[in-house]
Amino acid sequence: MALKFTLLFLPLLAHIVNSQQPATFDIGKYGGKPHANIAEALSSAWKEACAATTPSTILVPKDIYLLNQVKLVGPCKAPIELQVQGTIRAPSDYTQLPDKKAEWITINYVDHLTISGGGVFDGQGKEAWLKNDCGKNPKCVKLPLNLSFNFITNSTIHDVTTQDSKNFHVNVIGCKNVTFQHFTVSAPGDSINTDGLHIAKSEGIYVLDSIIKTGDDCISVGDGMKELHIQNVTCGPGHGISVGSLGKGATEEDVTGIYVKNCTFIGTQNGIRVKTWPSAPAKLKITGLHYEDIIMDNVQNPIVIDQEYCPWNQCKLDSPSLIKISEITINNIKGTSASPVAVSFDCSKTVPCENVEIGDINLSYSGNQGPITTKCSNIKPIFVGKQIPPICANAAQSS
Repeated sequence: MALKFTLLFLPLLAHIVNSQQPATFDIGKYGGKPHANIAEALSSAWKEACAATTPSTILVPKDIYLLNQVKLVGPCKAPIELQVQGTIRAPSDYTQLPDKKAEWITINYVDHLTISGGGVFDGQGKEAWLKNDCGKNPKCVKLPLNLSFNFITNSTIHDVTTQDSKNFHVNVIGCKNVTFQHFTVSAPGDSINTDGLHIAKSEGIYVLDSIIKTGDDCISVGDGMKELHIQNVTCGPGHGISVGSLGKGATEEDVTGIYVKNCTFIGTQNGIRVKTWPSAPAKLKITGLHYEDIIMDNVQNPIVIDQEYCPWNQCKLDSPSLIKISEITINNIKGTSASPVAVSFDCSKTVPCENVEIGDINLSYSGNQGPITTKCSNIKPIFVGKQIPPICANAAQSS
């Protein structure tokens, strides 16, 4: 009797298990073919998967695919996964994008999104970098970024690579509770404006166990950011992990709760940096920045607060920044500086930095251009632990 019941129950159990497994939407079934544009196939697969009432997976199998541009929009009726096993390539000529807006792949308004699969989003940016004249031309053409995430919630992007974006690799705007883990950014150190991740107006964002090699900031933090956790990230080449630049927009929002821990910077232009524009209208506050357990390996400027940030001389220095920076902790930073100035605090004369606590620092200079030193203005740090070299040692430097 027991055996008969088991035999009758097994098909029902299998049906229940199978009904709980995510349905797979292979782009091949929608006409997606290797070495051809998959925009239509991917859009069709997304539309059907997004309408499903049970979890679904969109599959891009192993191979090389072309994609001119795509926008994938929710809300979806159930959790959805984009599993990219292959390599997706953008047009090398950005003028081929149907929509001239500066985004290649855009995903908007999705809850419980997963992107995975070990694949590569290849922006093929080398030709575009040669045409980038933003250093000379303030009205330069904005080149397309690889991945744009807008209003994404409760989501995870893991085990994928973004490569050679023409502009920022990833833009995260208006998102909440999103994790990037085992995420790779890959671009040469001389690629222009290729920030790894730019994150703004979001809350509860995590960047974990990731490798970022690029030509600009590994991670840049824009206005309106709350609770950003960066941990076990290796940065280099690149310009470091930066809060800012901030201040150019009059309506910019406060930044608070930035945590950078157990990170390594290798041959970067900067390590940890805060940058705000002078002679700018914004009066936002930057508070609650915490940096801990960080290794600097031949970093040009390991620790920087720059409130006279003015790249390419595109501003005036006659009016100090109006942005207040406070409640910062910096502890257990060690390694080597590639310049004699290991720490530079250039705070605003109008609103000096406050409550900056500096713990254990052990930095040595790897060059031969003089003794290691620090520069400080408009800041009076609170010291705990031991600092090598001495920071703000010249009392005349602090005011």
